[in-house]
Amino acid sequence: MIRRLIVSYVLLVGVALAAFTVPVAFTLTAQLRGDTEESVRREATTMALLLGDGDAPARQALARVAGAYADETPGTVEVVAADGAAVPPLPLPAHPGDRAFAAALRDGRSTADWGSTLVWGPELVVTVPAHARAIRPDAAARADQATRADAADKGPVVGAVRIRYATADLSDRLWRIWGFRAVLAVGVLAVAAGLGTIVARLLTKPLRLLNDMASRFSDGDLTARSPVTGPQETQTLARTLNQGAERLDTLVASQRIFVADASHQLRTPLTALRLSLDNIADGVDDEFVREDVEQATAEVVRMSRLVSGLLVLARAEAKVSAPEPLALRELVEARLSVWRPAADERGVTIALTGDADERLHVLAGPGNLDQVLDNVLSNALEVSPDGATITVRLETATGDEVVLEVLDQGPGMSAAEQSRAFDRFWRGQGLTGRSGSGLGLAIVKQLVTDDGGAVALRDAPGGGLAVRIGLRTDTRPGPRQASQRPAGPRASGARPAGF
Repeated sequence: MIRRLIVSYVLLVGVALAAFTVPVAFTLTAQLRGDTEESVRREATTMALLLGDGDAPARQALARVAGAYADETPGTVEVVAADGAAVPPLPLPAHPGDRAFAAALRDGRSTADWGSTLVWGPELVVTVPAHARAIRPDAAARADQATRADAADKGPVVGAVRIRYATADLSDRLWRIWGFRAVLAVGVLAVAAGLGTIVARLLTKPLRLLNDMASRFSDGDLTARSPVTGPQETQTLARTLNQGAERLDTLVASQRIFVADASHQLRTPLTALRLSLDNIADGVDDEFVREDVEQATAEVVRMSRLVSGLLVLARAEAKVSAPEPLALRELVEARLSVWRPAADERGVTIALTGDADERLHVLAGPGNLDQVLDNVLSNALEVSPDGATITVRLETATGDEVVLEVLDQGPGMSAAEQSRAFDRFWRGQGLTGRSGSGLGLAIVKQLVTDDGGAVALRDAPGGGLAVRIGLRTDTRPGPRQASQRPAGPRASGARPAGF
């Protein structure tokens, strides 16, 4: 919109400049052409009067005037007699029989040829006939210019005078006329563009503030509000959007509180129900009843995982904590030490590799990275066959990003499954699809994006799945912040993501 306003403003100024400058330039060009033609014609007429006198002194005077004119101006003089012969002491022209001379000698007409229909050519050629004058000596002494001209008009044509006037100087003056106005127009347009930019930014500033607010809102920041500034229309729009955002924020907050409260309240009866089922299973000898009780217990466990996942996701969406610097390698090593006993039971090896510096700190909310690692490691352990290896790799991608990647040797995912893996409650057809809640990777994505990072899935080299987590680095590392680490895999609430 800013660009369109600037272009419109510059076009308006350009049209105004063209409307006032171009006609003036054309008028000055026409005036220059007319004044030059009139001056050359006047000089040619004066020389034609000298030629019309017919006597030797007049011809000598004509020769001197022609020489002086050629020295002082870019023009040259050519003279021819009525019979096409030369007029001594002036030389004979190169083309004494051309149409311009013929028109002057035969018809007594003056001609002016600019050499081109577009402005002018390389020279202006003016041809003027010379008429004989029959004036008595006493009358000649008293005759003025008008009388001499009238007398000349009535006499026969005795010759013709031509002036060839080079137009190079005229072209230079023409370029100065148009060039000055062109430079002036470019300068005015540049100033207009600068002023247009300032005006456009001032006019669109309220709209840009509204757009910033809408962008933050679309990114999930429900606390975004727009300043009420600008014209009355944008102020009204800003108030309306702020009111709608306030109401939506309230509704979403209420929903999160409800989910968190409901999840928290459901955990106690579910725990009691699981204990009751365990007691029943211990006191029942009937194999069929025991099988039904174990199936009910498995469903209760799955429901407990689902409730725990909902509680974690609700807390993650609330964004109650700001990212803080955490020592990445130390935190990862602590979580791996918690998960290695569970992996050893399956004969699975958890290896930590990578070139990330031990002093490297990343920005993450308290407990967020713990939850992320617990969910990803839980998934990897669930799908890994006995004797497999889970590789946790820490690498510095750029100056402000570090990559935490977890690679397993499980069945992996298809491209279609990877595209849906972060959807809530979606469970794939793999091993975790049977027991997962479908919230693990959704929680991972929510926590990582809240901390300004990014998470993606790809095929691991040699088979399996690789979870790539990009984290922001802290360029000003300070003392390591203590993170809230659960006691172990079970206590973390992190269960298989439901691939």
